[in-house]
Amino acid sequence: QVQLVESGGGLVQAGGSLTISCAASGGTFSTVAMGWFRQAPGKEREFVATFDWGEGKTYFGDSVKGRFIIFRDISKRTVFLQMRSLRPEDTALYYCAAADFRRGNWYDRSAYNYWGQGTQVTVSS
Repeated sequence: QVQLVESGGGLVQAGGSLTISCAASGGTFSTVAMGWFRQAPGKEREFVATFDWGEGKTYFGDSVKGRFIIFRDISKRTVFLQMRSLRPEDTALYYCAAADFRRGNWYDRSAYNYWGQGTQVTVSS
């Protein structure tokens, strides 16, 4: 059974930085992509960023472009999201997502077949 375990969430002031991580473990999981979505109370789950491991490409949602960076540690099957210039509107539960084969586009939730439990990021004004 594949598990995605997120860590690193917390409280940060606006303008600050925070890095969260997600490690994949268990199962015979062949990583094709790992990334992040987020969901604020009362809102839809929103694409944040993903790392396409096969192509070595990264993708970002419009609201985080230029502020967030995604990178990986292949040996540890871990993906990191470095968040900078954080804003109160970045406050959300951040979910790690992973795919073991290609289906659709990486901006769509349906492209991923594994999900973590989420880690809370709160940005104070």
